[in-house]
Amino acid sequence: MIIGYAYLVGDVLHFGHIQHLKNCKALCDKLIVGVLTDGACMEKKQKPIILFKERMELVTELKSVDSVVTQEKYSPIENLQAIQPDIFFESTSHKPPVENPWGRTIVMPYFPEQSSSKIKEKIRGKS
Repeated sequence: MIIGYAYLVGDVLHFGHIQHLKNCKALCDKLIVGVLTDGACMEKKQKPIILFKERMELVTELKSVDSVVTQEKYSPIENLQAIQPDIFFESTSHKPPVENPWGRTIVMPYFPEQSSSKIKEKIRGKS
């Protein structure tokens, strides 16, 4: 069984999230997804507008996701150490990509036109 690990904030789920996770799932048997806590997210971004427990539930309900875990830090290293996945799915938006010491790292395409930040700006009438 090939175990894969991906992570996201999941604030305002959109088509890019779905495509990313579907593409990840196609490369492994079991896809575990880390959802960043508010604190983890705020290490590099603004505080999410959707509550953490709601984001966890939203991601849990996606059909390409087999299991959801909390990611306490923006860096996925702690979860990689705990899970030791065969494949770690990193995004082209993260430079440099984090390497998976327990297996492969596959850098997946980022969907910039599907950014949660851009969606929030559009809702606010700024785009």
